[in-house]
Amino acid sequence: MVNILWAAMILMGIGFAALQGNGELVTSTLFAQAASGLAVALNLLALLTVWFGLSRVAERAGLLNSLARLLTPLLRPLFPGLPHGHPSLSAIAMNIAANFLGLANAATPFGLKAMEEMQRLNPRPDTVTPAMITFLALNSACATLLPATAVALRAQAGAPEPARIIGPAAAASGAAMVFVLLVDGFLRRRAH
Repeated sequence: MVNILWAAMILMGIGFAALQGNGELVTSTLFAQAASGLAVALNLLALLTVWFGLSRVAERAGLLNSLARLLTPLLRPLFPGLPHGHPSLSAIAMNIAANFLGLANAATPFGLKAMEEMQRLNPRPDTVTPAMITFLALNSACATLLPATAVALRAQAGAPEPARIIGPAAAASGAAMVFVLLVDGFLRRRAH
């Protein structure tokens, strides 16, 4: 439905421009914006490559494992249904550690591994478990202490102070994470 809506708006805009005698403006704008979109995509690809590489270096150097070890005791109360020492807990901790460092794309493989490990414990494979729901909520609204990709994109766009968003972004993402965990806890207690 959304595709039909967008297609209709684009066609109406082109039709309106043609009726106004601005057909060449549509064509030149279309090509200019396509080139701009390609440049942004290539810049983003370069940024993601750098951050993914840095996350691999951090992982191999043991930084993510160290952060994961620090986070695991904090995660136990959030995931009481997971057995102590289960591989899903370390995958969850690695995912959160990568998100804390602003390496969201590098966190994805750890998130997938965590869900895979939790699914192995699931007695009803066609239904999500409370631990899976908590992890999905936590992963979706995880606090980011250093929004590295956003800072890099702002720097590429020519922002005068690209790192100025670090404080507000950390506060907003931290508040979102606390809120999500409170709602998750409330709904989990209400379900029992």
